[in-house]
Amino acid sequence: MTKEMQSYSAEFEVESVKKIADNSGNLSVTTRQLRIMMQTLSNWQNKTSQGKLVGIENTILNLWQLLNESSNSNEVKDS
Repeated sequence: MTKEMQSYSAEFEVESVKKIADNSGNLSVTTRQLRIMMQTLSNWQNKTSQGKLVGIENTILNLWQLLNESSNSNEVKDS
């Protein structure tokens, strides 16, 4: 029997890492509360410290920047 791999949203990953601070840095308590594996949360924490795990806020900001750049380049072409 193979186990199906669980996938999580980026927002859940970011919120989970933030929850570690709410639990005074205790990964064990946090993983029990969230019902996820300790290694999973540890991986997310490492990604966060390396700047590789970004929340939904950054994604939305990047999309707005791309839209603004696109509309600005279209304005120049129309002139």
